[in-house]
Amino acid sequence: MDIQSFPRVWKWQVAFSLFLCSWGWVSGQLRYSIAEESHPGTVVGNVAQDLGVNLADISRRRLSLGSDGSSRLFSLEQKNGALVVHERIDRESLCGSSLSCLLHLEVVAENPLELHSLEIEILDINDNSPIFTSTNQMIKINELVTAPGVQFQLEIAKDADVGINDIKQYNLNPNPYFALSVTNRKDGTLIPELVLEKSLDREEIAEHKLILTAIDGGQPARSGSTQITVLVLDINDNAPVFYQSRYKVYLSENVPLQTVVIKLNATDLDEGSNGEILYSFNHHTLESEKQIFDLNPQTGEIFIKGTVDFEEAKFYELSVKAVDKGSPKLEGRCVVQIEIEDVNDNSPEIHFISKNNEVPENAPVGTVVGFITVSDRDSGKNGEIKLQVSKGLPFTCQPMSQRYALVTSGHLDREKLSQYTIKLTASDLGSPSLSSQITISLNISDVNDNPPAFLHNVYNAFIAENNEAGRLLCTVSAVDPDEGANANLIYSITESHIHGSPVSSFVYVNSDTGNIYAQRSFDYEQFQVLQITARVEDSGSPKLSSNVSVFIFVLDTNDNSPTVLYPKYTGETIAEETIPRSASPGYLVSKVSAVDVDSGHNAWLLYSLLQSASPALFHISEYSGEIRTLRGLHENENLEHSLLILVKDHGEPPLSSTVTIIVMLEDSVVQENMKSKDLFQNASSKSDMTMYLIISLVAISCVSFITFTILLIKCLKKDHGGSGWCCKDTSTPIHRTGQYPTLRLNPDGTLKYMEVRMGPMEPQGQCYKSGFSTMSDKNDFTFMKPLNFPELKSLVGETEVLFPPLNGPQQVRHHSFLCNNSF
Repeated sequence: MDIQSFPRVWKWQVAFSLFLCSWGWVSGQLRYSIAEESHPGTVVGNVAQDLGVNLADISRRRLSLGSDGSSRLFSLEQKNGALVVHERIDRESLCGSSLSCLLHLEVVAENPLELHSLEIEILDINDNSPIFTSTNQMIKINELVTAPGVQFQLEIAKDADVGINDIKQYNLNPNPYFALSVTNRKDGTLIPELVLEKSLDREEIAEHKLILTAIDGGQPARSGSTQITVLVLDINDNAPVFYQSRYKVYLSENVPLQTVVIKLNATDLDEGSNGEILYSFNHHTLESEKQIFDLNPQTGEIFIKGTVDFEEAKFYELSVKAVDKGSPKLEGRCVVQIEIEDVNDNSPEIHFISKNNEVPENAPVGTVVGFITVSDRDSGKNGEIKLQVSKGLPFTCQPMSQRYALVTSGHLDREKLSQYTIKLTASDLGSPSLSSQITISLNISDVNDNPPAFLHNVYNAFIAENNEAGRLLCTVSAVDPDEGANANLIYSITESHIHGSPVSSFVYVNSDTGNIYAQRSFDYEQFQVLQITARVEDSGSPKLSSNVSVFIFVLDTNDNSPTVLYPKYTGETIAEETIPRSASPGYLVSKVSAVDVDSGHNAWLLYSLLQSASPALFHISEYSGEIRTLRGLHENENLEHSLLILVKDHGEPPLSSTVTIIVMLEDSVVQENMKSKDLFQNASSKSDMTMYLIISLVAISCVSFITFTILLIKCLKKDHGGSGWCCKDTSTPIHRTGQYPTLRLNPDGTLKYMEVRMGPMEPQGQCYKSGFSTMSDKNDFTFMKPLNFPELKSLVGETEVLFPPLNGPQQVRHHSFLCNNSF
């Protein structure tokens, strides 16, 4: 048969089924046919077209063949998806004498993952001629003894081709003595036999030359011939005879070597050498069968010589002849049919196919991870397989056409487990059951499903005022359990406004480290607390973020000198006070009033007299600033006295201011001054002042108790996750704006002082600042210029209360605001 005349491609598609899963995979089966010996490059079929893949999607889908050994014979063209012959195909070397020659391949497509079964049937062409083992067969026939109709077996020819290309007929050249009889065996093999048509006469013809021709069914047909030489002899008249012409034996596979299958026993009625029998396989027994079975020529026992495997062959047919030793030799024939029974001797085979060993952690339930193919060479129950996945894992196997799909059965979380070790166990239903196991390592890829989280719920930073720009305030830090870009954190400050200015003008944050720096110098007198919102954002897609509040407490420094309110000194005029020359000791000359915009110790003021024309004449109270006479005035006193007053705070270093007062002596006194003197000398006795101080201390103690109770409650709320505040570092002051107090503690934990600043409300009256000196034995009480503060609430109202240490020096004093709507 001419190969070129055979169609280049004979394609037929037997089955193509679609099975859709949640991840978009498709499974089907394609079948093509191709003639053997087709030239490389011959198109078998267009896989892409049959799978419904557009030409534009072929490169993206990346079609490829599986790693099976047969895939080397074919290749997939990426430009058009055609399956072409890659190497020479020899059907006889692939499938031998099997009638069906199917090659099983796997076609894998990506994006999405698809797996298709591909069967290619290799069609036989008539490229082999029938061949006889020997070119000359010799048959010896006794004259006269052999009657017409006797049949003589002939050697069969062998053809490597199969099907229609196998041997279909035998021909014998015409002659008057012999005819040809052909019988068809169960397996389809033709058995030629020589039939005696006419009695032979050795004296007439001693030797007959015949030509036996075997012809196959190909187009064109091929043939092979052998010569048969018939020698006419005088022979004994009895041939060996078997009890049965056909024996049938059932044999289990894997029986031990040397096991006797059957013992044949033929008889010959002749005596002597004509009755002695030798057993052997005749020419109809295949060589492959002789590799497995052997025959004892003396005893007729057929025994196991090689491995009997049901998966290799299920049936054997042995042709046995018994030949006597007469002259000429006579023989008897029988056929032994052996059927092999299957035993469970093959474990299941598991093959896992996946293009990617990673699954995203947000993959939905039912996502296909890969495909599992199981097979068992046994048959029946021995070949039925059940597949199991190791328990406790979010994966399961779903059966599908010819294979299984490994799919997710639960939600995955890379932060809990980033890799799964999956054990697949395949067990057959044989007895005893055989099983096999493979292990699959599957990585879980990260997705951005966790927002970054700050390490603290709130951050507090403390910085002294008048700081330099660029000063590190604090560091905010966050963590993200994701990985890669999903855990790459970027810090920022949420845009807002503070006192009408953008927050970016106050602070900035390092986007990589979370360090927050001051953009400018802070002024405690302008604001005490800055509240900003820090933001952290990862680099995932989509981006996730978190916010945290950052409180920046500005600490006061002694950067403001005291300001003298009275007497008002402009630098051009000097204040003058007039006293009568008859003023007695302790006469109130004037009162210096000063304030300091700082707070705490930095706002505590001390008054002192730096310079006086008559040092022994005047004295100033260091706490109240009252200037009084120390003694009576003499007639010869100067009429004018210059007093230089120093006002100094308690800051480190202390700041001060000075004011000069000119005291003029007059002979006439103003009645109002006398009344003022009487007011301070007679209206209040020393005992009355002591009572006032006790009442003040009791009131202040009550305020302190109430304040500390409020602070304690807020601290407890803070400990329970509330929004209260509390100070854990006793050496660091805590500043709060609005209606929150300021505490300053000593290193040993004792209270240094407390400042209560209340938020401004609608003014309801005038407030006056008063000062009491615990060490003064005078009535240090002075009204000041009214200041505009809100009305008192409850016991304290909108009050600034400073608690100095009770065990300090004589500088201890109490400041409070006393409000009276009558002023």
